[in-house]
Amino acid sequence: MEAETSLLDAAFWITSASILGLLAMSAFFSGSETALTAASRGKLRAATDKGNRGAQKALEITEDSERLIGSVLLGNNLVNILATSLATALLTRVFGESGVALATLVMTLLVLIFAEVLPKTYAITNPETAAARVAGPIGLIVRLFAPVVSAVRLLVRAVLRVFGVQIDPDSHILAVREEIAGALQLGHSEGVVEKEDRDRILGALDLAERTVEEIMLHRSGIEMIDADSAPQDILQQCLQSPHTRLPVYQNDPENIIGVIHAKDLTRAMYRMFDESEEATAREVFAGFKVTDVAMKPYFVPDTTSLDDQMRQFLHRRTHFALVVDEYGSLQGLITLEDILEEIVGEITDEFDPHGDQAVKMAEDGHYWIEGAMTIRDFNRATDWSLPDEEANTMAGLVIHEAQMIPNVGQVFNFHGFRFEVTGRENNRITQLKLRPLPRIQLGDG
Repeated sequence: MEAETSLLDAAFWITSASILGLLAMSAFFSGSETALTAASRGKLRAATDKGNRGAQKALEITEDSERLIGSVLLGNNLVNILATSLATALLTRVFGESGVALATLVMTLLVLIFAEVLPKTYAITNPETAAARVAGPIGLIVRLFAPVVSAVRLLVRAVLRVFGVQIDPDSHILAVREEIAGALQLGHSEGVVEKEDRDRILGALDLAERTVEEIMLHRSGIEMIDADSAPQDILQQCLQSPHTRLPVYQNDPENIIGVIHAKDLTRAMYRMFDESEEATAREVFAGFKVTDVAMKPYFVPDTTSLDDQMRQFLHRRTHFALVVDEYGSLQGLITLEDILEEIVGEITDEFDPHGDQAVKMAEDGHYWIEGAMTIRDFNRATDWSLPDEEANTMAGLVIHEAQMIPNVGQVFNFHGFRFEVTGRENNRITQLKLRPLPRIQLGDG
């Protein structure tokens, strides 16, 4: 009886209480690690703007994620190892050598259930709330362990450098743009985010990554005005054109000398006609020069990003620019509407000749499209993922993959799709028919 009592003395209960306290601290460290790493910085920023000081502290300590994780892991391992050591000593005292195995089993269950699964489950279900609550104490621990964590970081980087791994302290595990894009794709796949909403947001995010060359109207499709044409012919061309602004060239289409706005042209010609009471139209417009009405052309490099170009349009208060390459040769034109279409999709009106040419699937499952259609527009319309790194248009993709200019009737299979050339003019593919290839089911007999 006395031996049993001696085993359950004050030291026994103090040690048991210490183990429970250390398990509670381990649960705190585990939950804090999960909460601070899982919490959305966007939601924490919103809470900070509303005056939540805990959220503000959480934002501050998560700026250096490497130092945060190092401090939390250091604290967590310290309390876990200490709790296990105390449990081993305690159970060995009570049960002898068999207490080692018993301590291992008991501490594994206690740590797993109460110090890992339970706090992490709570933290993952309420990450922002939990992060705001633990940010204060964790901030103190980070400062307390800072010297040790810094030494560990240096040691880890030295070891990784031996194996050729370089660590960038300013790098982010996941870029903000990729994080947003991933969340949108996930939301769309789960039915939470509509396809149109996803495309608009992704389109806006892509403006800085894409250049005017990718969406410009190629020079072969530009409608121009010859400055040497008769005034009546110029007026008729402007009235018949679906475009409001037209480039003006002289002698050579490469020699753009101005841009005429249909409204400016009609105003100027009407003013001349109104001031001449009895003269004929030929006499009135005898001295008319379209260059007197045309605006100065605005040229931009083909490597300009869409984001920069949109800012330039807004700054210059103009919506029309001519695109040139590094040698100054005309490549095409771009408008503010072209850039906006990358965000909101195709913008058409009653004067748009291509307004009714949406991508439609035939009854046999094929898509009939124009070769000049951009790969990005086709992907957005069909939710496919054809690559657009090497070509901008569907025709360009076929030519790039085929390494030739194919003839009408030729069929190609690449990227999991079947492409058939159904129209060609000179060296330009004008129409394509395509459909997905059937997937091969492995294991079928």
